[in-house]
Amino acid sequence: MKKKIRILLADDHRMVRQGFRMILDAQEDMEVIGEAGNGRDAVEMARSLKPEVVVMDVTMPELNGIEATRRIREAEPLVRVLALSVHRDGVYVREIVRAGAEGYILKESADSELIAAVRAVASGNSYLSPEVAGAVLKDYRKHATNPLDLLSSREREVLQAIAEGKTNKEIATTLNLSVYTVDGHRTRIMEKLGLHSIGELVRFAVRNGLVD
Repeated sequence: MKKKIRILLADDHRMVRQGFRMILDAQEDMEVIGEAGNGRDAVEMARSLKPEVVVMDVTMPELNGIEATRRIREAEPLVRVLALSVHRDGVYVREIVRAGAEGYILKESADSELIAAVRAVASGNSYLSPEVAGAVLKDYRKHATNPLDLLSSREREVLQAIAEGKTNKEIATTLNLSVYTVDGHRTRIMEKLGLHSIGELVRFAVRNGLVD
């Protein structure tokens, strides 16, 4: 007999939990082993029941889903969390994913999406509801920081050329600059990035996807 995915439901609305329970228990490979009405109970039940997946509402009383997720992941690293929310705002996705959630879907999602998300998370994959993907990308662009942003477009171009092993003279010829200008760019790049050698520049370029 195929092993069932053991699921803990955490939502402060009993009717919502009952609805999800009916959907999940109807699957041959799933079994709801417990229900929690707030984040604090969700943490305790995750510790005692050790489910494979916790379907976690983001906003709950006493302890919100974000903090509950963080505590569950700290106490039981093998338990995976699928966040469930009415919120499409990327900030909710960002914060609960930072807390350790492996997936995020909307409460209004179709039954088939909930089932697919649980299976994905249980198998070690991530799942993001298509309806919130745009908000996530927008939030990422707004908050993501990268040292490359400190460099001008020309400096990034020079950095790539240096990482590719080109000499100052070769870079100057390619970019139609003087050797002195290229050397000045290299000095400023190293100052801005806090690097002290060509080797460090190359490693930085590799880590940030400028060169293979």
